[in-house]
Amino acid sequence: MKQIKAFVHRNRVSDLIHALEAAGFQRLSLFDVKGLLRALSAREQEYSVEFGDQVISEVQMELFCEDADVDRAAEIFRRVGRTGRTDAGWIYVSPIDQSIPINEVR
Repeated sequence: MKQIKAFVHRNRVSDLIHALEAAGFQRLSLFDVKGLLRALSAREQEYSVEFGDQVISEVQMELFCEDADVDRAAEIFRRVGRTGRTDAGWIYVSPIDQSIPINEVR
């Protein structure tokens, strides 16, 4: 099993969710994060006193899938997450050693 972590521009998230769901991917989590991706416009960027630099609000998407599905999922992130800019985001793939469901105790 693999974890795919993608940092994407906020305006691509809805389309990515729909595309991943349509492809049968279900284990998806979303996190609001501040990052250093290149802003698509000046409105997207803000100065962070805490970080001492210009940041934008990005979304970290995490998807868990079988090893055989990684290339297909990464292709969806690349195709649908594209913004037309060179720095549209990043995709990271990590191995998952174990997956344990939380079940109801009987």
